[in-house]
Amino acid sequence: MSETERFLCEAIRLAEDNLDKGGRPFGAVVVRDGALVATGVNEILATGDPTAHAEMMALRAASRALGSPSLEGCAVYASGHPCPMCLAAMRLTGVKNVYFAYSNDDAAPYGLSTAAVYADLARPFAEQSMTIRYVPVRRPSEPDLYARWKRRQAGQA
Repeated sequence: MSETERFLCEAIRLAEDNLDKGGRPFGAVVVRDGALVATGVNEILATGDPTAHAEMMALRAASRALGSPSLEGCAVYASGHPCPMCLAAMRLTGVKNVYFAYSNDDAAPYGLSTAAVYADLARPFAEQSMTIRYVPVRRPSEPDLYARWKRRQAGQA
């Protein structure tokens, strides 16, 4: 069995265990240099947190374990096709490799596919199902928010 298959099987095992505990059938592992860094399962039902996807939980646990928001050099192995939120989080943390065992096509008959979300996000803002508008408001008499942040980063605050 390859390393990829081994870690995908671990993600599936986590998903199965979570399902047995009344959760949703999703598990994920974060790996760096062939070593397991962190795991996560879907905790939406347990926590009421709609962002508590298996991949998000694994990313959070990996960041804590590594003491950094950067997960460069890490790979994520997920039981199911990661949703756009999870993939965006992976990109923002520096994850470069993502593997998943079950596709959106596999998930669709069970109401677990995120393909429609991907399709909606591919449209221009004006055509998406959610209203998304840029409104360039600035607080009067206050410094620009981003310029203020940049000065803080440079130690000039």
